[in-house]
Amino acid sequence: MIAFDLRCDQDHNFEAWFQDGEAFEAQKEKGLLTCPVCGSNNVRKTPSAVAVRTRSVGKDGDTSEAALNEMLNKIYTEVKKNTEDVGTAFAQEALKIHYGVAENRNIRGVATSEEEKTLKEEGISFMKIPVPEKTSTKGH
Repeated sequence: MIAFDLRCDQDHNFEAWFQDGEAFEAQKEKGLLTCPVCGSNNVRKTPSAVAVRTRSVGKDGDTSEAALNEMLNKIYTEVKKNTEDVGTAFAQEALKIHYGVAENRNIRGVATSEEEKTLKEEGISFMKIPVPEKTSTKGH
């Protein structure tokens, strides 16, 4: 899986995940990509501040999806360790923190597209991080 930063012809920025670069191109050609803000399907990739090298060598010399999954697991482990899970109350809790009603802390959870839009309109920064598939049950 790969995430691309995208922009529509109305200059709305958003992110989308694809199986690979070819999947992005195929969906774009079919007109399946639409801006979540305005619905435009005139969408293009934009430079991203973060890049993931999928051809790098993993622990045992593999260059497979396992290396990427290992990296995602490390990221997610750090996020879990350093944030409070507020579940589906993410947007509400983020708004409370933003307006000083709740204590300032790092939180994680889920939000609907509409809630994400509200957070952006209120000037609240957040980051979407994919939850990696469990590949092992050792120690869990």
